[in-house]
Amino acid sequence: MGTHIERRSSGIVVLTVDHPPVNALPVQGWHELAEALTTAGADPQTRAVVLRAAGRGFNAGVDIKEIAADPGHTKLVEANHGCYAAFKAVYECPVPVISAVHGFCLGGGIGLVGNSDIIIASEDATFGLPEVDRGALGAATHLSRLVPQHTMRAMFYTGRSVTAQQLLHFGSVWQVVPRDELSAAAEALAEEIAAKEPLVIRKAKESLNGIDPVDVNRSYRLEQGFTFELNLTGVSDRARADFVHNGQTKES
Repeated sequence: MGTHIERRSSGIVVLTVDHPPVNALPVQGWHELAEALTTAGADPQTRAVVLRAAGRGFNAGVDIKEIAADPGHTKLVEANHGCYAAFKAVYECPVPVISAVHGFCLGGGIGLVGNSDIIIASEDATFGLPEVDRGALGAATHLSRLVPQHTMRAMFYTGRSVTAQQLLHFGSVWQVVPRDELSAAAEALAEEIAAKEPLVIRKAKESLNGIDPVDVNRSYRLEQGFTFELNLTGVSDRARADFVHNGQTKES
């Protein structure tokens, strides 16, 4: 379990997130991922990063059960900090980050891919923000980077997901491939980027972030404030309790 790091001779770093059963990350998992991304980017030999996941899907967001088990708000605050650190680490990684997405990409997963530079998805990949059903908000900042404004709002209010093919149509997914070709496709694109002059690519990443119309770090932090406000009302506790109960019922 955790984030596994593989380094290729070409300068590619492959980060594989592995938190069974569904890659719903606990607080420690988000910080581990942030640290792995920061370490990879700080290495002058790194030319590109591929972010992928093991198991059934790319990411199922935060570990709701970990937060629900906390009688106070400590784990919620820690999860907020962990997600913020991981999303920020993707965005501020000095080299391009390519997300290779399979299966489900939900909640915090949207924060990761929305802040990445390029997304390659398998044919079975779906993307969604079921936050309102969990009594939470957040990552609309990143969903807005994947779909048009009104689509984002419809998805956010309903909790519905979209397919990789739909994101390909919007232009936010670069390529859709069969699932067994996903890793190879992501690494092939990373190899193409890694073959360029590394200083130029690093400066390109910095310049592209500099012309972004939205400060993603500040925007997401604002969203987190509303999530915490909802938690103070008690509605989030009830939503999490329902989620945990329903999940246990399905597993039994």
